[in-house]
Parts: sequence; C-alpha cells; structure tokens
Amino acid sequence: MRWLPAIVVPAAIAAGAIAIPLAAGAADLPVKSPEDVLRLVASSDTKAFSGTVEQTSDLGLPSIPKMGGGSSSADSSIASTLSLLMGDHTAKVYVDGPTKVRVQLLDQLAERDAIRNGSDVWLYQSSDQSVTHATVPAHEKSATATPTPDATATTPQALAQKFLAAVDPATKVTLGANTKVANRDAYDLVLTPRTDATLVGSVSIAVDGQTGLPLQVQVMARGASSPAFQAGFSDFTPGAPDASVFSFTPPKGAKVTEQTPKTSGEHSGSADRPKPTVTGTGWATIVSLPAGTVPAQALADPLLAQLTQPAGGGRALSTTLVSVLVTADGRVLAGAVPVSALQAAAQ
Repeated sequence: MRWLPAIVVPAAIAAGAIAIPLAAGAADLPVKSPEDVLRLVASSDTKAFSGTVEQTSDLGLPSIPKMGGGSSSADSSIASTLSLLMGDHTAKVYVDGPTKVRVQLLDQLAERDAIRNGSDVWLYQSSDQSVTHATVPAHEKSATATPTPDATATTPQALAQKFLAAVDPATKVTLGANTKVANRDAYDLVLTPRTDATLVGSVSIAVDGQTGLPLQVQVMARGASSPAFQAGFSDFTPGAPDASVFSFTPPKGAKVTEQTPKTSGEHSGSADRPKPTVTGTGWATIVSLPAGTVPAQALADPLLAQLTQPAGGGRALSTTLVSVLVTADGRVLAGAVPVSALQAAAQ
C-alpha cells in the first residue's frame, strides 16, 4: 500500500488540518496522534490478504427497476452499475500481490467473479453463464494492456485512498475513539470538511492498528446520524490466501468470449473523449463535461426519468452525498454539492 503520497502527512501538518488531541490507548492499541495514524497508513506494505467486504448504502434514491427483455443493453448496464452503488452487497476478496487477485461479488441469487492469475484474466457472471477471458501480454504493463480485477476497487482501501490523498486545509483531521472492525483493533481517523458547501458531513476511516490497512470507511451526509455509504471488512486475514482460489475453469455450458487486450499504442482514441473541467476546490469541487456529452434523446430515457428530477430543461440526480446535473445542451456537472450549486456553475 504505497499509494498514499508521502507528501500528505507533512502537507496536512503544515496546513493545520490535523487537530492535536490524541486517541486514548484503548483496545490494546498504543496512543497515537492523527499524524501518527496517517504515517501508519502511508507506510503499510501489506500485499497479501483475504476477507469479506460488506457494503451498505442509503443515498436516498428510488429503487432501480428490473430490466425486462425489451430493455437496451445500455439501460441494463446503467442499472447494473447503479445497483452496485446503491444496494447492499457482500464480496469475498483474495489478494496475493498485484498479479493474483480474486473478487467474488455475491448477489442474492447470483455470483460475479473477477479473477487475475498471472497473465490470465477471467470475468464470470453466473446469472447468464457468461465468461470473458483475456491474456495480459508479457511485454505490456498490466495497467495499459487490459482491464484487470482490482481488489482495492471493492475494499475500503480504494475509498480511503481517494479521501486521504485529498487531505488539505479544507479538511480537519482528528481521531475518534478506538474501535474494532472484523474483530481487529483499529484507530478511527475522522476527516471533517471545514465548509458547509458540501453534502459530506464527515468521513470515518478505521485503520488496522497492526497492518495500517483501512478496514472500513463510513461516509456521513451533512446532518445525518448514520452513514449514507459504508464499506468494511466483516472478516479480514493478513497473509497469502491458498493458491487454489486464483484458479478458474469455466463451468460446463458457459459461453466463453476471448477478449483481445488493447496495447498501449491503441489507446489514442481516448483523445476524442470529452475532457472534463474542474471548478471549485476541496470538498466543493465540481467536475463538468462539455455540451453534447449526453445526447438529447437520452434525456427522455425512462430509466433516467425515474432516477432524476426536471431541472431547468435538463435532469438532476440528487443523493445524500453526490449530485449530478445533465443540462438541456448535454453538459454534465457533478460534485458532492447540492443541485443548486451545479445549476449555478452551469450558468
């Protein structure tokens, strides 16, 4: 876990973001300051572990409708993505370095697997018995060769990385009472925005007292008494999982699609994608995509209509933590701010 830039700790100290009070030495953990816990996370080098991640969310959105046979593949894809963000999910995670990763997302009546075992990458969905296989070229870096399962995408580390790397003078960093997550003693690192322009009230990161890994992330909406979003381990075991968990054989009858990975020279098409602009700072940052990003006909999409509200000729998605505005000319604005802030930025 070398992803936390070393500059975060001294910068946060210099900016006065860290409050001085220490955490009490409870649950057999040594007394530490917020600065100490930031250093503990930054110095963590745990590369092998396994566990179960539980995700819960209460974003104040309507339930996603089930996509029928007449639904477009785009609608089905959007619904699937939103259900991952909005619903309650359980995932089994196994990691043994960057090239041995398995993530099993356990739905109520189905299972989705993402496996990387050396150069082999497998994606499996039990609902339709579909399997996708790709091979990472030996001469290519995995990050540029093909999308591969990333365990941190379904664990608290991914959320913690984003929040901790963004610590600046607009964030107050303190420690709450020591806690237990997955039956492990942890420090409670609390990030609180110093501005009321954001929907986020605070972020609580439970940091394992032994390994320095984030075990749980809770995001509180402003004025709320319970988390709007939470992802945390219910069980966690440091050390390499059994090698057999990274082996995968397509089930009998499954449809296997071979995917040819793009090489680094084939990504030039990304230059044609709309480039975002960023306004505001810190927790009140707004990201905007230019006119035409969303086709006009998409504004009449039934799924979009169900999830959004009319807003000045466009549509607005409002949750307890994030807002998204699609304007009549196809611009997209998003941020952890109220819809009114997006509308003002769109003027």
